[in-house]
Amino acid sequence: MHSVGATYTRAVHRVGGTPVIVPPLTQVQDWTILLERLDGLLLSGGEDVAPAQYGQAQAPWTGRVDEERDRSELGLVREWVGSGKPLLAICRGHQVLNIALGGSLLQDILAQVPTALDHAYVPGRPMEKAVHTVSLSPESRLTDILGGTTIPVNSAHHQAIETPGEGLTVVALAPDQIIEATEMPPHPFCLSVQWHPEAMLKVSSSMLPLFAAFIAAASNTATAAPS
Repeated sequence: MHSVGATYTRAVHRVGGTPVIVPPLTQVQDWTILLERLDGLLLSGGEDVAPAQYGQAQAPWTGRVDEERDRSELGLVREWVGSGKPLLAICRGHQVLNIALGGSLLQDILAQVPTALDHAYVPGRPMEKAVHTVSLSPESRLTDILGGTTIPVNSAHHQAIETPGEGLTVVALAPDQIIEATEMPPHPFCLSVQWHPEAMLKVSSSMLPLFAAFIAAASNTATAAPS
């Protein structure tokens, strides 16, 4: 089964977008078609990315990987970023974007940063529950979108960005200095977050402007496209 959480599709639809689910098996011959037909790309959460994709041996604490999905998403992202079309990356997607641009990951936060907060998913804890704050760069696009420099977020990840990829600017940090968001300043709209804004919409509209900004950018792309 190929599936994606309904929270993602509902978030896109709620702000006026038409969600289209792309199976994680696309190859080079598919990417041009997707670039021609889609106005924006949202990368969702999921399992760990194979460490070989960022030049590391797999440590014991790395979880399940899906190498077909890795190849599909990394290839599509590299093509997509060059097109200038809007991209919003969430959780695993935040990490995929970073790897696609040459960055690396911490394979397990607590194993490699013992003083860090526990960012991992806790069974039984609602995904929408905020568990820590993040500090946003005042000059960032994300601050403009969300309307503040300190915001509460949920957390369900055990890995994180170690070295940012080429062209990415770190724009949000957790209290333990774990990287929580990046942007690509020259790009019209390329933004990634480590938390799950789509899940937070169950209890609050605080993250709705993020999806609205993404869909607005995609709408501008569609309007500008030749008929």
